[in-house]
Amino acid sequence: MEQIHKCKSIRLKEYDYSQAGWYYITICTKDKMCLFGRVVNGKTILNKIGTIVKKHWEEIPKHFCHVELDEYVVMPNHLHGIIIINNVGVQNFEPQQNKFQHIIPKSLGSIIRAFKSSVTQWCNKNELKYFRWQRNYYEHIIRSKKSLYNIRQYIINNPLKWELDDEYSES
Repeated sequence: MEQIHKCKSIRLKEYDYSQAGWYYITICTKDKMCLFGRVVNGKTILNKIGTIVKKHWEEIPKHFCHVELDEYVVMPNHLHGIIIINNVGVQNFEPQQNKFQHIIPKSLGSIIRAFKSSVTQWCNKNELKYFRWQRNYYEHIIRSKKSLYNIRQYIINNPLKWELDDEYSES
């Protein structure tokens, strides 16, 4: 009999990820394959897929009017970015997940899912079917100006420190 693995959620229990806030996000390619380009002299040189990732990231606010983007960088095998979810109003209030664990519209999860899906669909339509995202994504709730400053600096300097990055891979 095939064994089914249930993955444990890495999100904070009882936290409503559709509420207004600043979120630091990291999204990686499957197996950390360098599919977005390369770093040369401290600058990321994006290839075709990397350019599409950048374009689709920048288009997130067009699809989610309650979202703004702050600092971000596309690296060879991942993206770091800051997403700002603004108040969507009391009339749109609903808990982030229902009892069946569906992702609620306007939540951080629905934003990331739509972004990843749009890039994957573009790749599939353009004969780049080998492209895959790593399951899930990393998020950090930004709770202070100091944390925001440090995260922005990390994002800005990420290409300069590529070989020291946790996500570094030569593949």
